[in-house]
Amino acid sequence: MFTTIINDCRDANAEGRQASRVSALTGAPVNFVGVKNPLEAAGNIIDTIDATGDEKAMILVNVAPRHGKAKKWPNGTPFGYFWYNEILVVSTVDDVTLSLVKKFGLADSITVFEYEKTVDAMIKEGFIKEESRDRVNRGQFRSFDFVPRAAAFVLKHGNVEGEKLDISEIPDAPHAVWWVDNFGNCKTTVLADEVDENSESDFLKKLAHYPRLKDVPNDEVALVTGSSGLGERRFLEIVAQGKSAAEKLGLSSGDLVE
Repeated sequence: MFTTIINDCRDANAEGRQASRVSALTGAPVNFVGVKNPLEAAGNIIDTIDATGDEKAMILVNVAPRHGKAKKWPNGTPFGYFWYNEILVVSTVDDVTLSLVKKFGLADSITVFEYEKTVDAMIKEGFIKEESRDRVNRGQFRSFDFVPRAAAFVLKHGNVEGEKLDISEIPDAPHAVWWVDNFGNCKTTVLADEVDENSESDFLKKLAHYPRLKDVPNDEVALVTGSSGLGERRFLEIVAQGKSAAEKLGLSSGDLVE
């Protein structure tokens, strides 16, 4: 078993603290993926599930700004969890973080933690000391104080009570770039079978589609079937052979390709 943390708290201090706590609770290896926005998190959830295969794992996801529309929540967006095969996914539920989980049909619903009741249950079971109750309930670093403990608690008990959020209530994933790799290749949320004469994306329809990067002529901007995705369903990537497509087209994660 292992754990992958996907989080927008991605400086060295935040990464180290989260990884240390998860490792202390599970005794298992920990990977960390730092992200900038919910769409980056969405794509990395799919890639981590794909990499995990049939093995047992936890994926802990948090993209939870406190400003703007996030002010509607008492302390940032709620967390929920679902199981996919032997993989436990604990994630914030607002915005498009779980939109690709919806697109791939990986869950019918998300169990949303009743935060204070979950904390009470963890105290009762000895996961959290009584004197830590207020700090865990009100703390600003929930990726450290709450998520690892709640995930370990679910892992031990199989399930924890919470409100069911139907997957239909999660927003659909936009046709957009969800990741720009170090070569400037742009991973999109679009699958190969979604680009045809009926596609809404005039931009993508104008690009030639090649099976592999090696097939793209020098200097040409094109689409390739990328390595990211799940099973036989792989995301299209916008590439510029020998150059950075992101720089050439001015693209970054979150930009629409419609």
